[in-house]
Amino acid sequence: MKITVDDFRRVGICPAARNWFARHGLDWRDFLRNGVELERLRATGDQQTMIDRLEAAAQERLKNG
Repeated sequence: MKITVDDFRRVGICPAARNWFARHGLDWRDFLRNGVELERLRATGDQQTMIDRLEAAAQERLKNG
């Protein structure tokens, strides 16, 4: 499942997300263009509660089209 920037906005993730991506070696610009696989976020082992919220937002987005 892809997590998009819209999912981040839906759950109110702050601008510090860019720094979080950098800390974990994730490409912020690629994320903005293409999203990121949920598994890549989970693999960081960090902020699992945030990632749970992002997963729920993505599921809602997919459900509602």
